[in-house]
Amino acid sequence: MEFSATVRNRLIESRLTPNAISMVGLVGNLAAAVLIWQGLYFLGGVAFIIGSVMDTLDGRYARVSGKGTLFGAFLDSTLDRVEEGIVLTAVAYRFALSGDEFAAAMCVVVVLGSLMVSYTRARAEALGVECKVGLATRPVRVVILSIGLVFAKGAGLFDADLLAPAIYAMAALTAVTVVQRVWHVRNALNQRGADVQQAPVEPVVPADDV
Repeated sequence: MEFSATVRNRLIESRLTPNAISMVGLVGNLAAAVLIWQGLYFLGGVAFIIGSVMDTLDGRYARVSGKGTLFGAFLDSTLDRVEEGIVLTAVAYRFALSGDEFAAAMCVVVVLGSLMVSYTRARAEALGVECKVGLATRPVRVVILSIGLVFAKGAGLFDADLLAPAIYAMAALTAVTVVQRVWHVRNALNQRGADVQQAPVEPVVPADDV
């Protein structure tokens, strides 16, 4: 505990910023996309895991260190979408190259689903509704895709072929998550409307009496 606290304090006192960690995550995901594009699934999976861990740490570091900014939060969310998109684009390319058009198309569905999962939460919170419900949150998608990449055909681990099943699972789960969030927001807004209707109304004073 003392060692971890010492490391944490040293990091906070350093010039390291959450934005710098976000950029490291971007570099890791770019490296993953290049490796996957070349068919090096295992190495791509490792790079993807490292980049995704950095994406997880930047937000936590921002909160702990007090160095977080509004722009940093915006940059973090934006880079998350970009990183997921470029990695899935590389995966789609490999499927298309091997003639698996359906799996390539499912990669597009996953990208769209991931964007909608993010958008529904952002739009809900803009309306004042907390919206973290759903199965396919960002960490869940990272875990599923990481397993698919590390255990892809030709990756060299147990001669498995889990990349396509991982993409199918992500496509289904993101679609379910979007529906879950839409339903959650609908119920929350309906409840808010019911509360407003049930609230006591202040009597209106006639203008002549003012």
